[in-house]
Amino acid sequence: MALSIRLARGGAKKRPVYRIVVADSRQPRDGRYIEKLGTYNPLLPKDSAERVKVDTDRAAHWLKVGAQPSDRVARFLDAAGLMKRTPKHNPKKAEPGEKAKERAEERAAKLAEANAAANAPAEAPAAEDVAAEAPADAAPAEAVAAETEAEPQAE
Repeated sequence: MALSIRLARGGAKKRPVYRIVVADSRQPRDGRYIEKLGTYNPLLPKDSAERVKVDTDRAAHWLKVGAQPSDRVARFLDAAGLMKRTPKHNPKKAEPGEKAKERAEERAAKLAEANAAANAPAEAPAAEDVAAEAPADAAPAEAVAAETEAEPQAE
C-alpha cells in the first residue's frame, strides 16, 4: 500500500478549502483517507496563520513511515521545517514554442517592411516637390474667394 500525504478538496463552488490528509494513493482525491493532518485555505492572505495548519508531529510520523507528500504539501512541510524540498528549476518554461517564434519573426519582418515603406516617401520629397505643392494649395483658396465675391452679386 503506497501512502501519500495530499490535499482533499472541500468547501463550496468557487470557495475551496482543503484538508491535508494521509491516504492510500489508489483512493480518489476526495475519497477515504487514513488520517487528517491539517487544513489549507487558499482564499486567506499568504501571511495569515490560519491559511495552513499542519499537525507537525503526526506529519513527521507519516514521513518516517514512508508516506510521499504531493508537490503542494511538500511546500507546506518545507515551510514547517519537516523536510527539505528542492526547488524545481525550468528555465525554458517561459520560452515560447517554435511556431510562436516563427509568427514573431514574420510579424517583425512585416513591421520592418511597413516602417521602410513609411520612411521612404517621407524622405523622398525634395525642395522642388514642396515648391510645386505650394501654388496648388494657393489656387483653390483664390477660387473660393472669387466664388464668395460672385455670390452677393447674384442676389
